[in-house]
Amino acid sequence: QVQLVESGGGLVQPGGSMKLSCAASGDTFRAYAMGWFRQAPGKEREFVAAISRSASTSYLDSVKGRFTISRDYLKNTVSLQMFSLKPEDAAVYYCAADLDPYFKVPTTAREYDSWGQGTQVTVSS
Repeated sequence: QVQLVESGGGLVQPGGSMKLSCAASGDTFRAYAMGWFRQAPGKEREFVAAISRSASTSYLDSVKGRFTISRDYLKNTVSLQMFSLKPEDAAVYYCAADLDPYFKVPTTAREYDSWGQGTQVTVSS
């Protein structure tokens, strides 16, 4: 199973940008679809973005055009570049990996096999 470690969270002002990164180790990165989820206090964990083994992507509607997910097959990392951040984007962001033989873009938490520990994103002035 792959191990995941997120980095890049912190405090940003509304309208600002932030990049989250997730480093994968312990297994063949190319075998996994990757995703980002987030969970705000008192709310359920929700899908944010995903990227398949072939780099197809899917996004939560409210982040389309503002967030971009990408993966680096040499560095074994997946990133989430976030622009025009809003207070409602504040949450703990989790990286996830789905061992996937079908090149799908998984958008539900139950499809993922491995999770990182999460990184806090705070959007506030």
